[in-house]
Amino acid sequence: MLSSPSGAGKTTIAQRLLKADKNVRMSVSVTTRPQRENELPGKDYHFVNTKTFQQMQKNGELLEYATVFGHFYGTPREKVEELLAGGNDIVFDIDWQGAQQITEKARDDVVKIFILPPSTKELERRLKNRAQDSEDVVATRMKNSASEITHWAEYDYVLINQTLDHTMKQVLTILSAERLRRHRGAGISKFVEQLVSDSS
Repeated sequence: MLSSPSGAGKTTIAQRLLKADKNVRMSVSVTTRPQRENELPGKDYHFVNTKTFQQMQKNGELLEYATVFGHFYGTPREKVEELLAGGNDIVFDIDWQGAQQITEKARDDVVKIFILPPSTKELERRLKNRAQDSEDVVATRMKNSASEITHWAEYDYVLINQTLDHTMKQVLTILSAERLRRHRGAGISKFVEQLVSDSS
């Protein structure tokens, strides 16, 4: 899971991670917020109205959901389970609220990374440069960033995104190390049993 205040780089990092590792798939969130000009339905988000979102929530179709800047966001359960069953690692680009909910359900299966900006001044510059939001929305995002940043200690790893290239190297290192953790080693127990049997 990648989380950060808006503009700190989590979405860009997630997109680069998909290109860098063929075994990683993206969890595409469902949202009620309006589609931005450069976004594609089904690739960036599944765009739905409030009634549809609430029905999905009621039917238990969402792994997690939250309200962010007045819009609903959630993770469709069925697609995530399908991707996991196919042996994929899944990257979630979600806020701290969603991260908390998924952690409660699957603590041993998640790795949480929080991305920090190098400074508030740089965060504001990035928000303005991406030219996706009005001045009022940028101001709201900056105001809320302090609250979002206070959740950094809930994460397994905390990275300061000075440059995208360096942060990507760190994320790939984390991914590689986490795949090697003992409890994720599918088939290791049987392999060790065979080693012991062959040597006795």
